[in-house]
Amino acid sequence: MAISVPNLIKERKFPFIFALFLLILATIFLYANEIHLPYFPLSDLQRQTAHPPPSVSPPPANPIHVPITNDSPKATSIPSPTASSNKDIKQDITDRNYRWTRAGGTALIDVDLNITWGLCRGPAAVDYIPCLDNFKAIKELKSRRHMEHRERHCPKPSPSCLVPLPKGYKIRIRWPKSRDMIWYDNVPHPKLVEYKKNQNWVRKDGDHFVFPGGGTQFKDGVSDYIEFIEAVLPTIEWGRRTRVVLDVGCGVASFGGYLMDRYVLTMSFAPKDEHEAQIQFALERGIPATLSVIGTQQLTYPDNAYDLIHCARCRVHWDADGGKPLMELNRILRPGGFFVWSATPVYRKDERDRNVWNSMVALTQSMCWKVVAKALHPSGVGVVIYEKPASNSCYKKRQEKNPPMCDQKDGKNVSWYTPLNRCLARLPVDNTGKLMSWPTQWPDRLTSKPPSLSTEPVSEEVYNEDTRQWAALVSDVYLEMLGIKWSTVRNIMDMNAGYGGFAAALVDLPYWVMNVIPIDGKDTLPIIFDRGLIGIYHDWCESFNTYPRTYDMLHASFLLKMLSERCEIMTVAVEMDRILRPGGYILIQDTLGMINKLNPILRSLHWSTNLYQDQFLVGTKGFWRPS
Repeated sequence: MAISVPNLIKERKFPFIFALFLLILATIFLYANEIHLPYFPLSDLQRQTAHPPPSVSPPPANPIHVPITNDSPKATSIPSPTASSNKDIKQDITDRNYRWTRAGGTALIDVDLNITWGLCRGPAAVDYIPCLDNFKAIKELKSRRHMEHRERHCPKPSPSCLVPLPKGYKIRIRWPKSRDMIWYDNVPHPKLVEYKKNQNWVRKDGDHFVFPGGGTQFKDGVSDYIEFIEAVLPTIEWGRRTRVVLDVGCGVASFGGYLMDRYVLTMSFAPKDEHEAQIQFALERGIPATLSVIGTQQLTYPDNAYDLIHCARCRVHWDADGGKPLMELNRILRPGGFFVWSATPVYRKDERDRNVWNSMVALTQSMCWKVVAKALHPSGVGVVIYEKPASNSCYKKRQEKNPPMCDQKDGKNVSWYTPLNRCLARLPVDNTGKLMSWPTQWPDRLTSKPPSLSTEPVSEEVYNEDTRQWAALVSDVYLEMLGIKWSTVRNIMDMNAGYGGFAAALVDLPYWVMNVIPIDGKDTLPIIFDRGLIGIYHDWCESFNTYPRTYDMLHASFLLKMLSERCEIMTVAVEMDRILRPGGYILIQDTLGMINKLNPILRSLHWSTNLYQDQFLVGTKGFWRPS
């Protein structure tokens, strides 16, 4: 029989009526609030105990003024883009008075710091990279013979100015269309168009730059060139045996961009040089790239990382300084990995090219590198492919131990401000002394046990649990419950990557992740490369080697506490603002105490912020710049 309220009243069943009333109230309350997200503790690598929010003092009476340092460039203010040019993004980024929004059922702390910001100044301010544009330090260098002026020279203290937007800046074209065209106003550097006009690198077409897929060595297009390399040496097996590639002197990174079609992840790099913005072009296109140079210091990658290294007319003198540049490639190349060299000494016969070739032959033989293929493309471009030894037999047979083997390491693999060595890196062994094997083929290598992971059973257990938890967190929370418009995302940086679980969970989606391992944390970067992912070492108390506005999302899991012991959170926030594109997101998982320190700074930058479940901070950068 149906229950009705009038019948209950008539029968005077008041306790039942009261209970029903409470049930209705509880139901209304539950639906009025968001579903409470579970807390996702990570592995020992990233787990941290959550603390209650600290008591908050009232905001200071006087505003905090952020000065413009002497090391920041000096330029005029650049007007903001017109409203019509940014119509799409302004529909996505609402003003909301830049308030600290309640989003997870927690009473949030609203603090107004009233910070005053200033713009960076100077003719290069729009593209300012603090550690590469420290002109005062560069001017005082005693030598530039080894590209010292292209290396890092970070100003102290770190600049606090904000990088202006280029005039007419627009939200970037989305992937995959962006591989082939970008907005001219976002990277307004036409010099490369004129300099490489006969090589089909890039063309200006109205409001766009267009990338036809050509290059100095790609006379019939980059796709044809990639197929040619695999035809010359089928063992390469793009996208199966060969998964992670380094492209040295990458130009506009078309080689790496087109390899993505074959499930190959390429780290493209070049120095910030007179060609203007090659790496900025690459990142605007949505292709992995970073600013770097083989000068006097090691590249910021671990030993034995890359499956293949490529150089197409990359203008590096490999035999310079006793062969140190090529020995640096030997350090980061995986045993059994390949070096593909496409350059004029391979196929031209003039005296200069013959001399370079003869020097290369002597150097590679002394390093035990073996020529496994040499061929000439119908276009006239030639390649030679070397293989690094996978065993110690050749090293033992050398009559002359020149170059010598490097000394045994102390166990720390982090390469950060480390001088180049003229020695051969020893082949990697596990903790039982056995030579490490090549990873399983892609895609199995993403989830199988990494060769560089400790053989201790507990290590594999922690690693597998980390992988499972990141897969659950990304699929159940990040992609579904945080209000992020993922269709606008392409370039992602994981600022504290751990084992690369966040990147692994996104691998089937149209994003790529730059996995960053902080230099003062646990060194897990070799494991990330073993998994078929890419990454780099960095100190977040300094500026990162990238142009402004080059990432769509910055992700960090329990990084802030570690950084706050060494540098100011404001310094990190300014760098986040520099790197992130307007419309881009930060996604921070941390304690509520650290989030409450970061949030007021982001609000002062006119970012919108949301907190989910006391641990996930989502911030969105707008178009605001100080006048």
